[in-house]
Amino acid sequence: MEEKLNLTKEWDKVFPKSGKVDHDKVTFHNRYGITLAADLYVPRNTKGKLPAIAVCGPFGAVKEQSSGLYAQEMAERGYLTIAFDPSFTGESGGQPRYVASPDINTEDFCAAVDYLSCREDVDPEKIGIIGICGWGGMAINAAAIDTRIKATVASTMYDMTRVNAKGYFDSADSEEARYQTKKALNAQRIADYKNGNYELGGGVVDPLPDDAPFFVKDYYDYYKTKRGYHKRSLNSNGGWNKTSALSFINMPILAYSNEIRSAVLIMHGEKAHSCYFGKDAFKNLKGDNKELLIIPDAVHTDLYDRKDIIPFDELEKFFEKNFDGE
Repeated sequence: MEEKLNLTKEWDKVFPKSGKVDHDKVTFHNRYGITLAADLYVPRNTKGKLPAIAVCGPFGAVKEQSSGLYAQEMAERGYLTIAFDPSFTGESGGQPRYVASPDINTEDFCAAVDYLSCREDVDPEKIGIIGICGWGGMAINAAAIDTRIKATVASTMYDMTRVNAKGYFDSADSEEARYQTKKALNAQRIADYKNGNYELGGGVVDPLPDDAPFFVKDYYDYYKTKRGYHKRSLNSNGGWNKTSALSFINMPILAYSNEIRSAVLIMHGEKAHSCYFGKDAFKNLKGDNKELLIIPDAVHTDLYDRKDIIPFDELEKFFEKNFDGE
């Protein structure tokens, strides 16, 4: 039984509405019983069963931001698409709020495949997924478990388990560093239990310090400005629960990515601080249906919404080729 969600009726995306696709709100549930909210985009004047794509991310964003833009763009190119809010975030269900989980969030992608597979207007043999930022890693993890996924794109990806356990560029990759992090987070668990709520870690810093590193300025430029701010976005506002990091420290998500048989495309900006995640994830993939696409001069958030930089033509070719079994 799906939870009844309070879904926004008006168009409240950070990108303009396309006249080439029909838009609707839908819900589906994962196998943990959490009801997920999604925006459905269907190309106009189409008949029969369509190829379909589920989109999610970035980490701490909502479907009204980057994932919705990707979904709408791919719908313009002939795909039935959904952009969904992960469990515990945005308009989706799940308590407590603002929790991330390597298991449940991977399951969210698989649940999206459940939903798409059961639609009469979808060809269940032609379903793919797109994960952006932290959900790029989740998408690859989903492809490792879900044989129904025919093609996967990871855009400007993070491996959230790696960055939580080892720090940026693996700078905190030691037992002692992890111990101190876990000690602090477990102390936070006690405080949260006593207080009866979960303390948030804070979204993107605001105001922006003059000495902020470039990648923080990059995030600020998206989440804290008219370009990408959204009232339900975690990164635009209070952030995730602090203790969400614990499960990511303890459960690496890409352990079996070398066993993925379906097609995978990893694309990253050449100048993105996160590019090493994508390059390293690609090295672990096997087979001749795996691709790495490095976008010259692009930084991390360029692949969130810069339609002049995001290679949508290449994405269309990738899905078309792998859905048709070439």
